[in-house]
Amino acid sequence: MAVKRQISMVLDLNKCIGCHTCSSGCKMQWTNRNGREYMYWNNVETKPGTGYPRNFADMGGGFDSNGKLKIGKEPGAEDYGIPWDYNYEEALMNGVDPWLRPNVKPTWGANWDEDQGEGEYPNTHYFYLPRLCNHCENPACLAACSRNAIYKRQEDGIVLVDQKRCRGYRYCVSACPYKKVYFNEQTSMSEKCIFCFPRIEKGLPTACASQCSGRIRFIGYRDDEAGPIHILVDKYKVALPLYPDRGTRPNVFYVPPLSPPKIGPDGKPTGEDRIPLAYLEKLFGPGVSEALGTLAAERRKKAESGASELMETLIGYRRADMFKVG
Repeated sequence: MAVKRQISMVLDLNKCIGCHTCSSGCKMQWTNRNGREYMYWNNVETKPGTGYPRNFADMGGGFDSNGKLKIGKEPGAEDYGIPWDYNYEEALMNGVDPWLRPNVKPTWGANWDEDQGEGEYPNTHYFYLPRLCNHCENPACLAACSRNAIYKRQEDGIVLVDQKRCRGYRYCVSACPYKKVYFNEQTSMSEKCIFCFPRIEKGLPTACASQCSGRIRFIGYRDDEAGPIHILVDKYKVALPLYPDRGTRPNVFYVPPLSPPKIGPDGKPTGEDRIPLAYLEKLFGPGVSEALGTLAAERRKKAESGASELMETLIGYRRADMFKVG
């Protein structure tokens, strides 16, 4: 779908500390009320892990190798985690119960399996994966909508839902392979990340990027050769899309995590990466090995000579250089 320009985001997973400040910033601005309480337009998952909604990657959606739309499974309430309240009245007001407790027994929710990881000590491993709508070049949600309620803005490629046209058929939810379209039970319409377009129009970064304490997020236009997106995605090719095999051509990219070495029985590094390359390739495609090689080489170059355009970009000394949205 041709647009005049495409705004994109890169997230450096080597800098994410899993603080969830991005999720909090997004939720406070967009999704803390009016049927959106369970929605996390931005969430941070622990990988390897089940993700949010639970096992979303196995629910289908996207396009097959021939470009045919695949309608997948719609997550249920249990996959998102049914929201609960706490016994504030008893614990804080009446003094009957001294402890805050959920009013129901929760069985699942966002970040339920946080920091669990895989492997056996001392070779356990995990990393954080923030996720938001990918504002795809070929959005499956748009292709699935029979009401033409979903569209890409011509000026920046942001994917939006026209609430006046939406009738809540939810094909968009099933078709999105990332399950980043949500159904609002109060309004009976679909909603999703809007890439904070009111902020973008004022030259400001998205709320998740602005609040990020780890400075992992870069925003800019794909055609800006001096901007961080072109440098990371197109020039050095160290930023890769999530599940590129789903056929949607995402515009959110990830710098894959470098892995610490395994520790042998003698307590010394073996030289073998703890995070299996096959797992990273499952997430980010066949370009992972080359990307990790480039990152390692540029880190050595930076350490030896103090000069590396790639490392200077990833460090993000000046926030203004990370957000080229004007």
